[in-house]
Formats: sequence, structure tokens, C-alpha cells
Amino acid sequence: MKKIIKHKSNKMKDIRKIGIWMDHSKAFLMEVTSGPILQHQLQSDFNFQHRESSLQKSELLMHNREQHEQSIYYKTIAETIADFNDVLLFGPTDAKDELFNLIRANRLFDAINITVQNSDIMTEVQMHIHVREFFAKV
Repeated sequence: MKKIIKHKSNKMKDIRKIGIWMDHSKAFLMEVTSGPILQHQLQSDFNFQHRESSLQKSELLMHNREQHEQSIYYKTIAETIADFNDVLLFGPTDAKDELFNLIRANRLFDAINITVQNSDIMTEVQMHIHVREFFAKV
């Protein structure tokens, strides 16, 4: 588990927390509230059909398209993270680490506490429990 601890200013009145379970193709964004968790799902635009179509043309084209689509996917998640104070990134692949490295390089995220954890594939209920338990300890 990697953790970056950042200093928070006293100006932050409402601490907003989000857990993000992700792999390379989808992300479940779960905002912690006093009520039920608010969930939103994102999908990467690069899918198996795009891969097959691009592979038929050229492997280089497929790789470039995949990188472009992955970049858009990560930027979309990063834009969401910018609105929160505490973030948990977790999932079974290295997608969470790739996203973490991308946002760590951006000073916009310096005041955000970000934790990265490995996890297995989970059901939505398991994800919600994991996020609630994680933020109850923090």
C-alpha cells in the first residue's frame, strides 16, 4: 500500500471523501456521504472491438489509439478527484498505480490525501463496505 499524506489548510470546511475501484476498462466512483454512498461508473472508450479493428490495420495504430483512450479515461477520473480531500484508489490491476503516478505529477493534487491499495475483484456491495471501512479508520 502506498500513501501520500498532504497538509490540509484550515479553509476546508467540508471534507469530501471518495473511493475509486478501477481497472483499465472501468471505474466505480463512490462518494462517501452521511447517507448512502453516491456511485457513478466510468468506462474506458477503448474496448475489444476497437482493439480488433485497430489490430487488423496495424499494431502501432492499435497501441496509439489505446494510449489515447486510456489517457482520456485517466484524465476524466483525475478531474473528479480534484473535487475531493481524501481519495482511496483500489483495484486488482496496475491502473490505479498508473493514475496515481499521473496525478502525483500535477501540483493541483498536492492538498489531496491519496491512498492506493491492491484489492481483488469485488461486487458493488463489497466495494461500498470496503470504502466505508477504510474512511472510518482514517
